[in-house]
Amino acid sequence: MAAEKDTKAFPAAASTRVPFALALSALAGCADAIGFLEFSQLFMSFMSGNTTRLGAAVSLGEWGNVTRVGSTIALFCFGAFLGTLLAAAVGYWRLAVLLGLQALLLCVGLVMPRGPFEFPLHAYPIVLALGMQNAVLQDEEGRSLALTYVTGAVVRFGTGLANLLLGHPSPSFWIQAPLWAALTVGAITGGLLHGAFGERAFLVPAVVAAVLAVIALVMTLVHGDGPLVSGTKSPAPDAAATAPPVV
Repeated sequence: MAAEKDTKAFPAAASTRVPFALALSALAGCADAIGFLEFSQLFMSFMSGNTTRLGAAVSLGEWGNVTRVGSTIALFCFGAFLGTLLAAAVGYWRLAVLLGLQALLLCVGLVMPRGPFEFPLHAYPIVLALGMQNAVLQDEEGRSLALTYVTGAVVRFGTGLANLLLGHPSPSFWIQAPLWAALTVGAITGGLLHGAFGERAFLVPAVVAAVLAVIALVMTLVHGDGPLVSGTKSPAPDAAATAPPVV
């Protein structure tokens, strides 16, 4: 319990944070694979891949594709921005609120007009939802957990192995490999779901997000601002080390 009181993680209790992180990482992998297959190889959450595609499109003078990919990157960034502000505003209701909004946005994409090639309107709600997802959880050092991409997880796992040999691994080292595995399994599942159901496959990650939101809501109603659903010294995600707690 003492460790939970000193951590900047959100939620403070690893018994909540880790299962939610793995479930959300799998959800992101699933949604990203569905979107990649449905929207002509446009990534929903892997902005490193989209950035490479943006650079290639600029070099080739494919300005329609530049607009398509660039707007996706901008919207994902806005999702992280919006999610962080909401996380700071709603306090220990963060899990229930952000996951509920994510479930709603994943469904909204199914009823949005497709839009022109340059502006894939039907993809935007999914991208926004996955951008917001990165503000849901924080590790022991107050950093947002990378739930929608694995480059950071792979890097932290590699550097963590080195620090393990040096005798001082980061507390967040142990979750990096499971996060990668969860996203990979989610991506495989998303590909299979898209093959069977097409764009309607987005309903599966939407339902998962809704179930997690209900679980979070019940836990919040039962435990309030306790460490199972809240942080004890959590600043806003990725805030400066000197930032005050927001919950």
